[in-house]
Amino acid sequence: MITIYHNPRCSKSRLGVQALEEHGKEFEIVKYLDTPLVFDELKTIIEKLGISPLELVRQNEAVWKSNYKGKTLSNDELIQAMIDHPKLIERPIVVYGNKAIVGRPTEKIFEIL
Repeated sequence: MITIYHNPRCSKSRLGVQALEEHGKEFEIVKYLDTPLVFDELKTIIEKLGISPLELVRQNEAVWKSNYKGKTLSNDELIQAMIDHPKLIERPIVVYGNKAIVGRPTEKIFEIL
């Protein structure tokens, strides 16, 4: 099953959902701002993405700039920051089996399907 971690207010995230629909893919939507991720779940997603936690952080968000920018944080602290402030998570994230990708640009989604 395909899972998309989605923020309906984000145009790129909406495009990701639209692309999956247009290609007739069955998928589950997780609105991670409404249903926050837990630490281990986000850590597993990051492992599937094959990136560092910092690479998943939206560093232009105000909460990042005011609370974290310029600080040296461990990977666990970065993950906890994203748990505490889900707006910091880059989106959309599409997970399929043991693979995941940030769907920016939208076409990247189909690299793992």
